[in-house]
Amino acid sequence: MNTRHFSQLPKPYLAYPKVVQGLIFKKPKGEKVLPQVEYVVDSFKVDPKHLKAYNAVCGFKNNGYIPAIYLAVLSQSLQMHMMTQEAFPFAILGLVHIRNQVSQSRKIGVNESLSLSCQFGELKPHDKGVQFDFITTAKVGNEVVMQGVTTYLVRQKTETKAATKAKKEETRPNYTLQAEWAVSENTGRRYALTSGDFNLIHIHAITAKAFGFKQAIAHGMWSKAKALANLTLPDSYEADVWFKLPMYLPSNVEFLTTQVGKDIDFMIQNSKNKKPHVTGHITAR
Repeated sequence: MNTRHFSQLPKPYLAYPKVVQGLIFKKPKGEKVLPQVEYVVDSFKVDPKHLKAYNAVCGFKNNGYIPAIYLAVLSQSLQMHMMTQEAFPFAILGLVHIRNQVSQSRKIGVNESLSLSCQFGELKPHDKGVQFDFITTAKVGNEVVMQGVTTYLVRQKTETKAATKAKKEETRPNYTLQAEWAVSENTGRRYALTSGDFNLIHIHAITAKAFGFKQAIAHGMWSKAKALANLTLPDSYEADVWFKLPMYLPSNVEFLTTQVGKDIDFMIQNSKNKKPHVTGHITAR
């Protein structure tokens, strides 16, 4: 495992030229292997102004603590550079974010000094191609305070037919409607300014149409953050989310929850057709 150290978080936009190159230059065929590398920001403190802007877009309170998902968002700049600076075997544009897990062991103070690291997980088969993880860890000194797993799907032809796979019957929880949200057309642009994720499918209907979407779609990590900001979370928890159908912008959605003991299931669904955009589970730890 090779380790590359940074004195500060690298700027996401510095990776964009190589992302665009991926549209022109095709990746070589052959066996796909993920780089054995770890990127580490050795010591940093969050920017209070940036955190405040993020909280405003997602709905978190400015209460002196850092939402664990915010650290997962910061790690995306490391992910971008890992995919552009290393021998990453797939085209970045076209990756589909299908799942995200974030856990924290305790509340994390805004003024605490942190380290942040990110590395690739393993390639795994998927009925629509292959999937892989980014594994993120945040520490205060030697104490692990946050861990995250970001799962991406690489769409490609596969010999495994979805129709022949044994599918488990999913029992829908007995949800209760908690809120209805009118998600504005500019949500993708507002979130991009704080997250650094300027993927064109999120920015405007015109740019989204170039990638096959009828309108711009909300960032999955914004949807997850919006849900977490509307829950009362324990000091120590894990939040596991699956991204389902795109949330077109603008959109009217419903936020639903159900709770068993200290654990919470939640869902964001379209107000009109009731189809799910996001489903998630909070486990108290």
